Amino acid sequence: MEIRYLGHAGFQIRFNDFDLVIDPFISGNPMAKNINLDELNPDFILLTHGHQDHVLDVESIAKNSKATIISNFEIVSWYENKGIQGHPMNHGGRYQFDFGWIKYVHAIHSSVLPDGTYGGNSGGFVIWNENQGKDNTCIYIAGDTALTIDMKLIPQTCPTLDLAVLPIGDNFTMGYQDAAIAAEFVQASKILGCHFDTFPPIVIDHKAAIDHFKNKGLELILLDIGKTLTV
Repeated sequence: MEIRYLGHAGFQIRFNDFDLVIDPFISGNPMAKNINLDELNPDFILLTHGHQDHVLDVESIAKNSKATIISNFEIVSWYENKGIQGHPMNHGGRYQFDFGWIKYVHAIHSSVLPDGTYGGNSGGFVIWNENQGKDNTCIYIAGDTALTIDMKLIPQTCPTLDLAVLPIGDNFTMGYQDAAIAAEFVQASKILGCHFDTFPPIVIDHKAAIDHFKNKGLELILLDIGKTLTV
């Protein structure tokens, strides 16, 4: 599995010959000027919730690529009214897509779509595959969330969690201190940080964050925008 950081909480994932885009906020993010929207051609777009800093570029990407949106029922319905196809899910449900399995899991955060429409309850995703001969990597994408005891249920979804993608910027989500506790809850030793530095309230001290995880025997990875991590 290859994961490319698109800035803020956005990612492009290559998994079993399929492209997934997560929470694209690119055109409105000055820090993501090196990301070319026209080069994104995903098969699926996964949305954790409806806030503009997670869905800003969904419509343009989806209409150019004919991608299927995967999110909660309310968000998928909103995009279907715009002529964009989607696959609705809800908390605790899982579904096998062509690339592998997704389970839609709990997150604690608000959610409203850019026009003020109710965006349903926020969530996260566990993504994995169980078929021999394919990439069987398992990752957890927490979405925007506070620390929650429900995270202790995540390891029961797949045998080994290879990576947890956690927000670390504080103020709007958990900060890196709580994210380190979350990593212990989900039993992940490798963590990819997101939702930091984009706006003044979520600017963090990178060294302090990395050292905090290191002191707990954990690895926090902070990718530059456009860079790729192989899991």
